Amino acid sequence: MRRAAARFAPRTTINEPRLCWSSPLPPTRSGIADYAAEIVPELARLAPVVLVQPPGRASGGGGWGSGLEWLPADRPAPDGTVELLHLGNNPYHLWVVRRLRAFGGIAVLHDTVLHHLLVEEAAADGDWSRFEAELELAHGRHGAALAAARRWGLAGRRDAFLFPARQVYLRFARGVIVHSERAAREVASELPALPVRRVPLAVAALPSGDRATTRRRLGVGDSELLLFHLGFLTEAKGIATVLRALLALDELGVSFRLVLVGEGTEQEATAALVGRLGLGARVRFAGYVSPDELGALVAAADLGLVPRFPTAGETSAAALRFLAAGTPVVVSGYAQFLELPAEAALRMAPGRAGVAELARHVAGLAASARARDAARVAARRAWERGGHDPTRAAATLLAAVRDLGRALA
Repeated sequence: MRRAAARFAPRTTINEPRLCWSSPLPPTRSGIADYAAEIVPELARLAPVVLVQPPGRASGGGGWGSGLEWLPADRPAPDGTVELLHLGNNPYHLWVVRRLRAFGGIAVLHDTVLHHLLVEEAAADGDWSRFEAELELAHGRHGAALAAARRWGLAGRRDAFLFPARQVYLRFARGVIVHSERAAREVASELPALPVRRVPLAVAALPSGDRATTRRRLGVGDSELLLFHLGFLTEAKGIATVLRALLALDELGVSFRLVLVGEGTEQEATAALVGRLGLGARVRFAGYVSPDELGALVAAADLGLVPRFPTAGETSAAALRFLAAGTPVVVSGYAQFLELPAEAALRMAPGRAGVAELARHVAGLAASARARDAARVAARRAWERGGHDPTRAAATLLAAVRDLGRALA
């Protein structure tokens, strides 16, 4: 979540592709905008980069410096440029989808489930007939039946996860980049003729400040375990599971504080649940925080909480943010989360079935300073070995683009 550096002069452009980058950018409060802010400066040191200007955003400024070219969102990428179009499940990506449909390019999947984006696009354009046709294209008669049910207001909360609809958008792409082995397998299985490459998700280690000072500022006692949840507050983020696990910890006599960092549609409902469970004195809502604050907070935590279920196939930037700070994390033990090392990313059963496991992980760390220290070392090692530092991730991304270029030649 750091902002882009001020200088973008490439070190070398020999035999390197010229990149055109289409994604949300800061100050948009989006994980993919944060990702762009961290990796684009590093890419621009390796090769020329053209930034596509999101609608409603002025070119330049915002800490991006003067070394980048800018391109209006309605114009195609310049000749000789490889365009990277970043797809995620929120309205900030609607203009990226329009570019993909119009001009093609290499799709970068931040979510492998794109059903939510397809719904957002249909709602924005008012073209529900296209939505129905494309859902049928992606999922046959079952997709057609689902689209018909939605027309009559019969959509379920899990529909999107069962019918990912990624084929709708990937048919316009010449190649695909993903951030997990699972995502690579899913795309290759569904679209075997489409070349796909996996690269690590870039997540920076933010400045942490003094850990003890931050904990004192939060009012955390020496005997209390500090737990953090990071990200938009939605039902799928598993907050209800976390709160029920905290009730179990109460019965075990474990002292804790929980900080919820992020905004979201479920914040009011979550606050009401916290009150009903009698946890108000130990749960704090921090809302959106600046990158400088975030670095201090995640480094001060004893344990990060990312019990996401179900998943849209995303590689969790929140989990990696904790690991970069040397803070272990608990994740739902399924799908792409299993690619994180178990000693740094402790696993729990998905959904409510994981309440007891989550409580056990927290109680185990609370009981042993040695276990906490070992987990912190393992967390930092997992981030380093995963290649998530933006400098390394940028070089890997550029190599993947080059490799795709050879595959498509």
